[in-house]
Amino acid sequence: MDTDDFLLRPVGQVESPLTDPADAPRQGDEGAPDAVLVLADEVADAARDIRPGMELLVLTWLHLADRSTQVVHPRGDRTRPQEGVFTTRSPDRPNPIGLHRVRVRGVDGLRVTVGQLEALDGTPIIDVKPVIGSSDER
Repeated sequence: MDTDDFLLRPVGQVESPLTDPADAPRQGDEGAPDAVLVLADEVADAARDIRPGMELLVLTWLHLADRSTQVVHPRGDRTRPQEGVFTTRSPDRPNPIGLHRVRVRGVDGLRVTVGQLEALDGTPIIDVKPVIGSSDER
């Protein structure tokens, strides 16, 4: 296996009122709006059991991130000492994978409305998983 290249195929994209990174909250529970996961036709069977009330982990590709960033002031607070991005939730990182814990508010076909998602409009979705430890763990 060639570990220099991995092919990720988006399974959908985010529809959100958030369009500017400067306006996005740092975490979903810090005032993020509801958003819609628009899943691709090719993953219809994979999404068939998503139901309102479920908690999901949505993995996204933070397509506007700076992949050269390795050190940041946590939460952008310059009064805090810099840390390596692997110990922060900075979107800027070598592989900008976003991890978002959301609750499903509604499902309309391949459009899944979720609460408190801090991802920007157009953000590619790379995977969706159930929250581990939930009562309906798979």
